[in-house]
Amino acid sequence: MNHAHTPGDHRLLLDLHDRQLRRAARPDGPDCRVERSGAVVRQTGPAHAWNGVLWSGLDEHTADAAIAAQLAHYRAEGVPFEWKLYAHDGPADLGTRLLAAGFTPEEPETLMVAEAGAQAGPVPLPAGVELREVTDAEGVRQVVEVHERAFGTDSSDLGRRLLDRMAADPGTVTAVVALAGGIPVSAARLELYPGTDFAGLWGGGTVEEWRGRGLYRALVAHRARVAASRGHRYVQVDAAPTSRPILQRLGFVPLTTTTPYVHA
Repeated sequence: MNHAHTPGDHRLLLDLHDRQLRRAARPDGPDCRVERSGAVVRQTGPAHAWNGVLWSGLDEHTADAAIAAQLAHYRAEGVPFEWKLYAHDGPADLGTRLLAAGFTPEEPETLMVAEAGAQAGPVPLPAGVELREVTDAEGVRQVVEVHERAFGTDSSDLGRRLLDRMAADPGTVTAVVALAGGIPVSAARLELYPGTDFAGLWGGGTVEEWRGRGLYRALVAHRARVAASRGHRYVQVDAAPTSRPILQRLGFVPLTTTTPYVHA
């Protein structure tokens, strides 16, 4: 994907993304279900899973009732949840309404997309570093270790979700870890959405002492190769502010922003 794409192309890509990944979403775990409730598409699962609203088609007359319905649903399930709000979702004041209903917004991310084939070229690795596909519990443990060192957060739920997914639906998720002298120093995962044009790049993290040495880019290229080989035309990222400039340099284009509104 080059930088000559027009805003019209961006709109078409955004519409394709909304249609395939939000409105027609598939469950992302073995004990999860995607439900369509009025003009809302949501995922419900166990407490360690991702629970939340994936898409909504609301206006100023229907938004408050839909918010109340989701609060009641997840309260009955006994799990916290997230309303994944995109900048183009209606009504224009939906974020304000979510705040009034007790949600807490987290940092906005930028939805960015690139053609998988254009990202799949070889990237040289630093001396002594190798990439390894994650295929077992030990590999998942290494991914969790990198996440906790890179982001300073407890990532045990991530590890559990990854193991569940690899066991139940191995064709839809893969992870890769970069090892330096056998020590895990960078890791990321790829979510494949069967029957769609997209694969998702998630969780790219590098421990502090290995940043700025091309590992992030190498993990993007590795996952793009896998995505392209599985027939997915695009790779998409919900990019944090720190990742956005790197991805733009690689040729990813921003389509919109997304803000997680969390209800504990």
